[in-house]
Amino acid sequence: MLMLVLAALDQTILSTALPSMAHDLPGSLPPAWTFSAYLLAATVVIALYGRLADVHGRKPMLLLSIALFLLGSLACAASQSMLQLVLARALQGAGGGGLMTLTMLTVAALFPLQERGRYQALLGAVYGVATMFGPLTGGWLTEHLSWRWAFGLNVPLALVALGILAATLRRQPAGPRTPIDHLGALLLAGALCSALLMTQHERLQLPAWLSVGALGAACAACTCAFLLRQRHARHPLVPLSLFAQPMYAAVATIGLATGLALYAAVVFTPAYLQTALHLSPTAAAWYLLPLMAGVTTAAIASSRLLRSRIPARGLGLVAGTLMVAGFVLLALCMQWAPAQPLALSACLLPLGAGMGLLFPIITMVSQRAAPVQLMGIATAVPVMLRSLGGAVGVALLTRVFSSALHSALPLQPAGSAAAGAQALQWVWACAGATALLGLLACRWLPDAPMAQAPEGASLARPRPAGTGAAGQRA
Repeated sequence: MLMLVLAALDQTILSTALPSMAHDLPGSLPPAWTFSAYLLAATVVIALYGRLADVHGRKPMLLLSIALFLLGSLACAASQSMLQLVLARALQGAGGGGLMTLTMLTVAALFPLQERGRYQALLGAVYGVATMFGPLTGGWLTEHLSWRWAFGLNVPLALVALGILAATLRRQPAGPRTPIDHLGALLLAGALCSALLMTQHERLQLPAWLSVGALGAACAACTCAFLLRQRHARHPLVPLSLFAQPMYAAVATIGLATGLALYAAVVFTPAYLQTALHLSPTAAAWYLLPLMAGVTTAAIASSRLLRSRIPARGLGLVAGTLMVAGFVLLALCMQWAPAQPLALSACLLPLGAGMGLLFPIITMVSQRAAPVQLMGIATAVPVMLRSLGGAVGVALLTRVFSSALHSALPLQPAGSAAAGAQALQWVWACAGATALLGLLACRWLPDAPMAQAPEGASLARPRPAGTGAAGQRA
């Protein structure tokens, strides 16, 4: 859990430290590359870690990911140029991506189904809260110590975690020694890298030959080649048979939606409070507290409900409705009370509650939908999609915000908060549409209480005889 905190924290901790880093480090690379390098590396390796854990076991992969994260943190703290920092952040992300997946897999191995939900919920809450505390932590460290401490803090904690896990975590029997689909991994990495670079093209100031069109074509080609490879490979990296199950396709879609919702709230709320209402970064970060409270409380409640007689489908529909309602309230707040930060903060509570309810559902249903030998990759894919949804979604929403702001400024007094509020309405509307997609996907979650079924059993309710194949869907 400690390493999950660090991995999630490092996704957003640099947002308030960038000016100091750009001032201290020479080099022509834009500071935004430090964000993208971590995010790219973490997103690309998530699925690979899941598959390697299925083959070689969780303990060696977890120790490897901690070691890479530790080495990356040391390299980041010692960087003397922007290029060195970007490369070190990529190494750190290669470890952080494994931590986000392997901690969930380790919990699944250590605890029986009846107890697993409690700890999975805690992991989901910790992930959400750590992501939101990143800007606040980075700002405090930069202001009182140095931006290098944002990385130096990881070192002793990672060493402690490495020692404890090496001494106490028992190694599970390795799975069947099936070969790893290296070509599939390369094609997936190419598709993900192209997609992320395409959405952050202007921010990263990429060279002219890496145009949006070229990156889009590369993304489409790699995606098609990856799907063909997975369809025909004897040992695919991501078995497409998983997505033939409606419940697994549903949790993958929900993971994408929750990733976009989480990062949209974490990125755009403080940005609006700082630029339009002129609050300090630290003060703006405190207004995220209702979001944190909603995520934490709802995640713990979700695990209790899943262990009772509440089916995942009913709980998911409630959670999806709360997410949609949260974005609707945020859009209305921009219309009725754009200069009231407390009103904006209060609207984050139902959004956080919806995400908190969904985090344990995503993990538990994805693990139950897959056979034991595929649990690693089955857990990793929704995590990868959550990270991808956050990265690509925020980049696309930033374009929506910029376009709407450009249209609103001529109609508003110069420098007023009204233009920013009007532009942010479009952001919340688009994010709400994605949350609505997640709500619709909840219809395919299992409708039988998860705690009632033994390990490996189907989660679909029994149907009367003669209902046909359509009645077997969960």
